[in-house]
Amino acid sequence: MVVKNVNTLKELYEIDDYLWIKETVKLLKGKQFEELDVENLIEELEDLGSEKRHKVESLLEQIIRHVLLLEYWQEEYDRNYRHWQAEIVGFRTQINKRMTTNFYNYLEGNLSKIYQQARKYVKAKSGLDTFPQDCAYTLQQLLDEDWLITEHNEL
Repeated sequence: MVVKNVNTLKELYEIDDYLWIKETVKLLKGKQFEELDVENLIEELEDLGSEKRHKVESLLEQIIRHVLLLEYWQEEYDRNYRHWQAEIVGFRTQINKRMTTNFYNYLEGNLSKIYQQARKYVKAKSGLDTFPQDCAYTLQQLLDEDWLITEHNEL
């Protein structure tokens, strides 16, 4: 072990979690399963899954925010529509790189909740209260790289 005065992998986890990860990977590659800190490994894997799910949820919320701004904030449209379109393109690229069947199903099942969070944000940002109460978009539309962007470029 690299850190001196550390007797176990569990102790290393408390001191330096990055080094703990490096040591754990070495043990896994060496098939030294009996030396693994299984308890913390499980916790880290669960956290990793939660972080990934949170990331795709956050990206979808960002897409919805910018779609709402693009469609409804007419006073700011001329000044900001290219920025909003670019943000949508960027967020779609990021989310589509991370998309799995599991994440798609999760997002589809939570679309209403994610929409409400996005709606609350754009309502506060714009001062408008004209956004639909319920999500008018499908997940497929929101993830489609050409949907809405192409339509607004023709205006």
